[in-house]
Amino acid sequence: MKEITASMAGTVLNIFAKEGDQINPGQEVLMLESMKMEIPIESGIEGVVKEVKVNIGDFVNEGDVLLVLG
Repeated sequence: MKEITASMAGTVLNIFAKEGDQINPGQEVLMLESMKMEIPIESGIEGVVKEVKVNIGDFVNEGDVLLVLG
């Protein structure tokens, strides 16, 4: 399993990927808010979304798993 993790702590503002979506490297999959700034989270890998581990409004820490790709 391949994982996309949070690059910093923040609150999940938006989720652009859902289970079953094909993800390509460089594609924005999620938007975090940290220190009143919007931080896009991009995939560094290719795969199909197997599981979205967070919901809009969740607080995540750096390194937390956001999405699992297969």
